[in-house]
Amino acid sequence: MPLKPLRICAAPGCPSLTRGRYCDAHQTQQQEETKHYNKHSRNKTITSFYKSKDWKRTRQLALIRDNYLCQHCLKDHCFTPADMVHHIVEVKEDWAKRLDLYNLVSLCNACHNKVHGSKGK
Repeated sequence: MPLKPLRICAAPGCPSLTRGRYCDAHQTQQQEETKHYNKHSRNKTITSFYKSKDWKRTRQLALIRDNYLCQHCLKDHCFTPADMVHHIVEVKEDWAKRLDLYNLVSLCNACHNKVHGSKGK
């Protein structure tokens, strides 16, 4: 299998070439930052919710309801497969709506990124 092409390290200002996202010098630093974030910042309740059977079942129901199509693209008469199910009101804002089908919409990755980009995320 051919090797991945070399590219510039993703660390700001680092000119090193690497086949991965970060050069060797920044890979360890990135792993430590991720470990710290996971331990101190990530919401464990929300993370475990997204792994639950209830969420997986509700997510599947939303996709079936929306015919596995991105609902934002569909408004523009474009038939794009939905990759994910988005909470209109985020789980961290209203825990009670986490399994509410009326609070869920099926979206493609591009539309999901637009929705979160417009919220400043």
